[in-house]
Amino acid sequence: MTLNVNLGEPYEAFIKGMIKGGYAGSQTEVIRQALLIYKKEMEQEEEQLVAKAVAHEIELIKSGKAKTIPLKKIKEEFGL
Repeated sequence: MTLNVNLGEPYEAFIKGMIKGGYAGSQTEVIRQALLIYKKEMEQEEEQLVAKAVAHEIELIKSGKAKTIPLKKIKEEFGL
């Protein structure tokens, strides 16, 4: 897949600086590295949100505000 992108001067200067500094060998490599870093950050954010939601649900269960169903009952109900 070919992708032509006009990033504008500040970003182009940044990319050139990354190449000049030896952090990457080409413009494509700089962009790939940036996208990988962005992907990792998004995955970490998603993990934090899931952990926060799980902690919230556990608190609801502990406080009695949420009801749990034993696994055995679910298996029986669905014939598992």
